[in-house]
Amino acid sequence: MSTERPAEIVAALAEARELLAAQPAQAEARLRDVLRENPDEPDALLLLASALRRKGAPTSARAILEPLSQHQSHLPMVHYELGLVLGMLGDNRGATQALKYALDLDPGFAEAWSALGDQMVRMRSRKGADAAYAEYFYASVKEPVLRDAMTAYRESRLEDARLLLLEHLKTNPEDVNALKLLAEIAIKQGRMRRAEELLRRCIELAPDFVAARFRYATLLMTQNKPQEAIDQVDEILKVDDDPFHRNLKAAALIRMSDFETAAAEYAVLLKAFPNQPGAWLAYGHALKTLGRREDCIAAYRKAASLLPGLGDAYWSLANLKTYRFGDAEVETLRQQVARPDMKGENRALFCFALGKALEDLGRYEESFFYYRIGNDMVHAAGSYDPDEMRSQVRRAKTLFTQAFFAARQGMGNPSADPIFVVGLPRSGSTLIEQILSSHSAIEGTTELRALPYLAGRLGGKLKPGDPLVNYPEALASLDAANLKGLGDEYLWRARTHRRQGRAFFVDKMPNNFAHIGMLALILPNAKIVDVRRHPLACCLSNFKQHFGTGQEFSYSLGDLGRYYFDYVELMAHWDEVLPGKVHRVIYEDLVEDPEREIRRLAEYLGLPFQDSMLRFHDNTRLVRSASAEQVRRPIFSEHLDHWKHYEPWLQPLKAELGFVLESYPAVPRFYSQLHSKLDYAGWQGADPRWSGLSIQAVKPS
Repeated sequence: MSTERPAEIVAALAEARELLAAQPAQAEARLRDVLRENPDEPDALLLLASALRRKGAPTSARAILEPLSQHQSHLPMVHYELGLVLGMLGDNRGATQALKYALDLDPGFAEAWSALGDQMVRMRSRKGADAAYAEYFYASVKEPVLRDAMTAYRESRLEDARLLLLEHLKTNPEDVNALKLLAEIAIKQGRMRRAEELLRRCIELAPDFVAARFRYATLLMTQNKPQEAIDQVDEILKVDDDPFHRNLKAAALIRMSDFETAAAEYAVLLKAFPNQPGAWLAYGHALKTLGRREDCIAAYRKAASLLPGLGDAYWSLANLKTYRFGDAEVETLRQQVARPDMKGENRALFCFALGKALEDLGRYEESFFYYRIGNDMVHAAGSYDPDEMRSQVRRAKTLFTQAFFAARQGMGNPSADPIFVVGLPRSGSTLIEQILSSHSAIEGTTELRALPYLAGRLGGKLKPGDPLVNYPEALASLDAANLKGLGDEYLWRARTHRRQGRAFFVDKMPNNFAHIGMLALILPNAKIVDVRRHPLACCLSNFKQHFGTGQEFSYSLGDLGRYYFDYVELMAHWDEVLPGKVHRVIYEDLVEDPEREIRRLAEYLGLPFQDSMLRFHDNTRLVRSASAEQVRRPIFSEHLDHWKHYEPWLQPLKAELGFVLESYPAVPRFYSQLHSKLDYAGWQGADPRWSGLSIQAVKPS
């Protein structure tokens, strides 16, 4: 930019730069004074746009930056500012393009790499975010040793990078950049506790090192420490009130089931930054949980209006289950699905939403067509291995025998507080939770992640999708003190979600059926309720559901059938080795005679029946699952056979379910031990799926 400026303009620009971070409104006033006399001064225009962005006026900033990026296209700072502004306005594609243009002009522009990393996070591209943040670090450090370590890190030579950094830290123990990179390596290697220690040390040495503090906060979230994450974000907000940071705080509040405060946090965020479609979407999720249906719909629609290509907004409307798309919205869904540039998970979300819209119109064949496309896309992008689940069932049946439990009787934490509701998703578990939480002694919480986390830790799981190599076998070596410690830890992790002071609480994580063996060891007095729904109804309902995270088995009819089969087999094993431990509710029986089944449930829990349990739909508690709208209505039976509309296309599911489908609601009896191949060679063409099974069936207890 020109350096031929009067001294008073140079001084005014310098003054504005000093005001920019802490007092953007005053910087704006000073810059407008300059532009009143010099309307085409490029530095003043750029600084004014930056001031407007910082004070929460991105639309006004964009009006300045877009023409400036044409007239001053050679300046990376202009494109960087435009990228930040477009990101605030929800134009993810435009923001990414602008930031990449800035980096093409200046590959060493550290702040642009950092902003691109943030943008990749918003776009749910973990790989892209990691790559951008790595480039940010490389661009921001000048120390040769750190650059060598960063090069090794970028090339995935993690151990080489780690050794270089350890050697460097011997003589430079307070180099926070080295400590942060060492923490990133520890995270990549699955050593989370070590990463926590290193990041904590970073912010002790440099309290204003925002990148390290934010990384520490995100790590605390992944370690299920939301309150500690909030404490870190609050420190960041004192110096940098950025919507990206407030989003993390609100997400942590939601993790703690504090939806009222989370919704208030989003309201503050959106008042200052009203053009954030991602924030409107998250706000809608919080409002849904609070039961504020109309406000929730308005938030989702606002997100869609800001970013018409945001599949999450339309799927969230569909996922209310009670929402009906109008003709214009159905046409919009069709147009988005037909876009040639619409790919990946976003296109899948539009397919799921369109499938739901067509289902509501009674166009079942076309509806199934779009459900199948959406599922195929998610399934192709995933890495679910059904054989791993089958292996886990076999290993659990081998380890957990009656003798195994008898040898450990009296161990674990004796608390009877938890009531676990297990089964498959979409089986009616949310309805059972709603009924239970309508009892004056029972509090509903949410789908707690504590048991899967403990299982993952015992099994050597480094990241989602990893197999549980040492689980459940690792439980065999634990003594009484360690088993009690695991029970103590579970209750500690659940404590955050208990807000009503009631004697008992519900943990409604369906997949906990796989961890009943561990549960019986660490919390032997806990109650377990298994909710079972017709296999075709339950599996189809899962197939029509986009879960966002987890439930990877649900995106293939074949995988769904195998998973349901494995679930029934494992539950039959728990019935055998832990007789009377699990109470089973057949969903169709509950619909047919609610009072009878609810009284049986109360009797199992050892609690007096209360009429309020029949009026569960009047319960105003917070509900997070996809059934949130449905459980706020009385039980209805008209949709019990809804799956029959889709029966012509369910043959792959039926084939995998086999006699589990034929015997429902009776429970097939499975042999306790896996027989040799010779024992079942003549059964069903020696298909390994039928290994060690008997066709006997028993009525549910």
